[in-house]
Amino acid sequence: MDVSGGSGQPRSGDDRPAEDAADPTAPATGPTDHRGPGARENTSEEEGSVPPAPRPNGTPADHSAADTPSGAGQPAADRTAGPSGSRPTGHGTPSAAPDPASPAAPDPAEPDRHASGTPGQHHSFAHSGIAKGRPPGPRPKEPGPGGGILMGRPFGVPVYVAPSWFLVAALITWVFGGQLDRVLPELGAARYLVSLFFAVAFYASVLVHELAHTVAAIRFKLPVRRIQLQFFGGVSEIEKEAETPGREFVLAFVGPLLSLVLAGLFYLAMKPVEPGTVPGVLLAGLMISNLIVAIFNFLPGLPLDGGRMLRAVVWKITGKPMSGTIAAAWVGRALAVSVLIGLPLLNSSGVLGGGGEDAGGMDTVTDALLAAILAAIIWTGAGNSLRMARLREHLPELRARTLTRRAVPVENDTPLSEALRRANAAGARALVVVDADGTPVSLVREAAIVGVPEHRRPWVAVSGLAQDLTDGMRVSAELAGEDLLDVLRATPATEYLVVEETGEIYGVLSAADVERAFVRAMARPAP
Repeated sequence: MDVSGGSGQPRSGDDRPAEDAADPTAPATGPTDHRGPGARENTSEEEGSVPPAPRPNGTPADHSAADTPSGAGQPAADRTAGPSGSRPTGHGTPSAAPDPASPAAPDPAEPDRHASGTPGQHHSFAHSGIAKGRPPGPRPKEPGPGGGILMGRPFGVPVYVAPSWFLVAALITWVFGGQLDRVLPELGAARYLVSLFFAVAFYASVLVHELAHTVAAIRFKLPVRRIQLQFFGGVSEIEKEAETPGREFVLAFVGPLLSLVLAGLFYLAMKPVEPGTVPGVLLAGLMISNLIVAIFNFLPGLPLDGGRMLRAVVWKITGKPMSGTIAAAWVGRALAVSVLIGLPLLNSSGVLGGGGEDAGGMDTVTDALLAAILAAIIWTGAGNSLRMARLREHLPELRARTLTRRAVPVENDTPLSEALRRANAAGARALVVVDADGTPVSLVREAAIVGVPEHRRPWVAVSGLAQDLTDGMRVSAELAGEDLLDVLRATPATEYLVVEETGEIYGVLSAADVERAFVRAMARPAP
């Protein structure tokens, strides 16, 4: 049996002992950890070893039920015919650690559904702008029910209205209705219908702002997952970063530019309309609101569009994207403090039309609350941008070759106890089921092995514990960083067969190992 295969001895991102799942007194036998050129540090040389060979009478020696090879964390459901391949080869270290991790690559910060993904999430709040922040974790291609109500697919991009939108629409209806009562008192209760129309029209303007980002992203061949309208505006979930500072600048600039264009169009439409009428008031309100959105988004701090533009400028000057992110993020934090303190002061002084000395106590509280919410959003968005930039700097450390576990080939009818004995002898941590020609057909799931009682293992065939290989479960050993995560995201599974460019089997990659390496990359500070 050939269990060799390459110059290195890749291993998982974490070799935590699996003895917790069973008998803590079980012996941890087997070969020690053999590290390869790209291997990561291990926590213990004895952790996660494969169970010893069975006794002569056919029953396995005393060992923990959790001491099993494989790269599994959870079983996957789909079982289809797998691709052909060459002989399995062994790479990695002995260990087995069933992990309750998600069945795909990591999404440790799913702030949206997490969060910037990969790697980019463009937020344009009603009074703010783009803010990339979703970490490049796995997610489904189509948003689930949490995305809100699907309104359409302009340019092939789904547009969702989040439940929080209905809250802000009711708030706008109430506030604008009160203003209409002073301007057009003859409307009576009908003023709230006019106010609701204004709320819908305003968010249609926000959608145009987001579509500007989306069209620019599509033009630059950047995938856009969806657009979501929510409480403070909209979110364009662009899944990759712009490759150049020039594209980054354009991508950020087009949003507030379109808001300025809309403000100009509403101004021109307002000219022939009598000011004291419903159309005149609506057009004036939409003109002013779009002008505010444009001006606010041009402010040079993350996560606003102006912050992305500042980032692009610093990136162009220094040649370092991280330098641009740091500069724009700290300007964004300073902007958050300015909004928190300055907005209520300006409104109470009458500069923003807040009534000056006539402003009541309720108006003062409302202004302070609005300022606090906006400041919190800006501050948090700036911090998220810094974290995501640091993460992207560490992403290249995620390499399929260094995270892959050593594997051994076993036939369909091989008893589990015998398969574990072979893996232990070879220093392997995963089992690949092959057919009579040596072609890999499935991967034995680690979680399934743990579920088999020790005394049953000599009578359980490995084929009953395996997940059939699909095309998406074959991963190139050369993949790294975002490319690796994109492949794992496209086909969620607990294990993947890692192959060389020649088609030779390199080993098995566990999604749990990728997640642990991902979390460690997040925890390390940027160089």
